[in-house]
Amino acid sequence: MRVGLISGGNIQSDFALSFLEEQKYDRIIAADRGLHFCYKHGIVPQTVVGDFDSMPQGILEEYEGRPGTVVHRLSPRKDDSDTQSAFHIAVEMGASEIGILGGTGGRLDHTLANVELLACGLSAGVHSYMADAWNYIWASQRPVRLRRSTQKGKYVSLFALGGPVEGLTLKGFSYPLDHYRLTSRDCGLTVSNEIVEEEAVITFTKGCLLLIMSRDC
Repeated sequence: MRVGLISGGNIQSDFALSFLEEQKYDRIIAADRGLHFCYKHGIVPQTVVGDFDSMPQGILEEYEGRPGTVVHRLSPRKDDSDTQSAFHIAVEMGASEIGILGGTGGRLDHTLANVELLACGLSAGVHSYMADAWNYIWASQRPVRLRRSTQKGKYVSLFALGGPVEGLTLKGFSYPLDHYRLTSRDCGLTVSNEIVEEEAVITFTKGCLLLIMSRDC
């Protein structure tokens, strides 16, 4: 089951609506202020999650009791953010893929917490990613192949997520690497690389790699 999770970060409407139309998710989950985006654009989520402390008056009531929509009200005093809670609910539903819109922009602490969710998805065996008008973000513990003809954006940046990435080798890029040990201190080394062949290959022997395909604003 493919799940689109609409969160409460900054959402560029034209991009998000086009992305949702292209992806055709099996289920939509709205996390807190993400419900406001759904309301404005006539999107009916099957699941609504949040404490709704920042929701404009009257919007939640439009969805409560609606057939086919389940509302999970959370306490404002909780261990997880609304997006994290929505993500875990999607995993419990049996999602095989979770695409997050509205997971970036606004508060940096929320963005970083959402990036960590991508590693949680790997642990649960769920392919998860975040997308906005300028970035496509995911994590991997396996080799990655990227085709220049279908990449999202001009640049590819790599980061070690949760610990060193061992044996990192990049082929088909403007700046190749050969069995490099990537740590959090090397963040400048693997930023803004570019694919120069039809296919680029990323391999490594150990660790979790955070990948960002991006374009200039």
